[in-house]
Amino acid sequence: MSLQENKSALEVLPRDEAKIKKIWKTAFILLAITAVEFLLAFTMDRGLFLYFIFIALTIWKAKYIMMEFMHLGEEAKPLFYSIIVPLIFLVWLVIALVKEGTEIFIMRW
Repeated sequence: MSLQENKSALEVLPRDEAKIKKIWKTAFILLAITAVEFLLAFTMDRGLFLYFIFIALTIWKAKYIMMEFMHLGEEAKPLFYSIIVPLIFLVWLVIALVKEGTEIFIMRW
């Protein structure tokens, strides 16, 4: 009997058009950034400049995803920067470790 009572309490809310527009806007921005990466991958020569562009666009996409889907855009700026700044240092650490590892590998051979 209580199951029937719970079913009648279900209320369907109308669609929120503003939220749907925001989701589509986010999807198109991420699609545009990905399309630029795809275009650059097939039109530019491989090199340090291309890799720098890829890293910058990837960090930009990660920032946008964090702001929209993790709702950090509405949070306080110090909280946002406490997440983004360590991410930048982590990317720098990976690049530095790969460079040092390559140098050590070349020196041993």
